[in-house]
Amino acid sequence: MTRMTMIEALRDAMDVKLNDDPKVLVFGEDVGYFGGVFRCTAGLQAKYGEERVFDTPINESAIVGMAVGMAAQGMRPCVEMQFADYVYPAYDQITQEAARLRHRSNEMFTCPLVIRMPTGGGIFGGQTHSQSPEALFTHVAGLKVVMPSTPYDAKGLLIAAIEDPDPVIFFEPKRLYNGPFYGDHSGKSVGWAQHPAGEVPEGHYTVEIGKADIRRAGSDVTILAYGTMVYIAEAAVEKCGIDTEIIDLRSLLPLDLETIKASVEKTGRCVMIHEATRTSGFGAELIAEVQEACFWHLKSPIQRVAGWDAPYPHATEWDYFPGPERVIRALQKTMED
Repeated sequence: MTRMTMIEALRDAMDVKLNDDPKVLVFGEDVGYFGGVFRCTAGLQAKYGEERVFDTPINESAIVGMAVGMAAQGMRPCVEMQFADYVYPAYDQITQEAARLRHRSNEMFTCPLVIRMPTGGGIFGGQTHSQSPEALFTHVAGLKVVMPSTPYDAKGLLIAAIEDPDPVIFFEPKRLYNGPFYGDHSGKSVGWAQHPAGEVPEGHYTVEIGKADIRRAGSDVTILAYGTMVYIAEAAVEKCGIDTEIIDLRSLLPLDLETIKASVEKTGRCVMIHEATRTSGFGAELIAEVQEACFWHLKSPIQRVAGWDAPYPHATEWDYFPGPERVIRALQKTMED
């Protein structure tokens, strides 16, 4: 086991697969010589050469379009969008080509493609470097969508994604790149070196796509969260004292409904948290799934904590960011109803 940040764990996953499989390629804007805007690919070009780790023009549609063609011909590209906010020019290639290739070819072709993208706020990135567009991809049949919250999960999920025969949208909560974040933006930052999940096995291992992780067992309420919001949930529960079960979804599509259902049937209450805007966010789908599967077990209405329906503000970021106090209010409300 080695202590790693999430950045280092992601780099290690790509290193493992580049070394194991000559069909794996890594490319995107500034990922080669510079090593990526967050340094996730630092050193990989020097190790594997410019034909396997390389820079591209600033053209997201071309990056993904080229990757789809490579994947259809048996390669395994792992491409990077510098920020999730930049993925929109590639949306047509992702949804109309990558996601549908297996089906439209009657399985003559598959599309083993990974699209990595830093997501979420909490870094004063403003409205064009802080978005959480996961719901735009969970709506698309043919895609898998994951979001790790620890270095351990980041490495294991990325290796699993690169080995998957179908396209995987791999969201990386950039507020967690260098350590967990519990919502106190003015406090001292905490690094992964002090966190148990900062211990990462060397070499090859995978974390199953489609399997959630119970981060905290509890009996009164179930919290469903992913990415940075897992730590916001932990901070809220520690502060308010309500015995809460926290489920880190890790995989949004496919969704581990069995783990969710078992937890909500036990607690009878549910709070859903995500950083993305509230209306039509992935939380709405989660609420519908829980309502359908657990209706007769629910003791109170499901609560939802999310970003506001507005562009991500720079000057008032912490009024937008769903912090522990908003989660506490939702927990208290579900206990009172």
